[in-house]
Amino acid sequence: MKIISCQLLVLCCLLFTSCNPSTPEYYFDIAVLNTNMLTGFASDGLARELESASEQLDPATGKAVPMLRKEEMKQKIQFLDEGFAKLKDLKETPDTKEMLQSSIALYEYVLPVYKKDYMELANLYDQGAAKEKTESMAESIHQKYYPKFDELYKKVTNVGKQYADRHSIKVNWGG
Repeated sequence: MKIISCQLLVLCCLLFTSCNPSTPEYYFDIAVLNTNMLTGFASDGLARELESASEQLDPATGKAVPMLRKEEMKQKIQFLDEGFAKLKDLKETPDTKEMLQSSIALYEYVLPVYKKDYMELANLYDQGAAKEKTESMAESIHQKYYPKFDELYKKVTNVGKQYADRHSIKVNWGG
């Protein structure tokens, strides 16, 4: 009886570990919905975020104090890196291949820009650089990166719409 129970337990474990527990909704959330965090990239949205410093509570005084922009950017990069890691961990199937590959391409395009160009811009703000200098750098980022970003982002959205339709995932695409 112990041998049969042990064999049954092993069989159940094998069955559960061999099946892919990820649902179509989970794939969609990680590959498509998480890219919403990239909205504003290489455009006025992210530039405005950096222009207006967020505030945090000073633990010593309990008062709101401005956050360093580089700290804000580090948090954003960490969040994006975590999302990208989840994305890369998803098993590619014939059904998910195009969606995963287009989302990976988008992350691979934007992450280096966040880590280099946006960190430099955040540092300029933190150092109190002249408004002309920060505006010039923000415009440079827009000119250099927005066209390709827009192309990649639209592809993720279009592929995501097709995937959502195939799997009856209800999504409000707004407008």
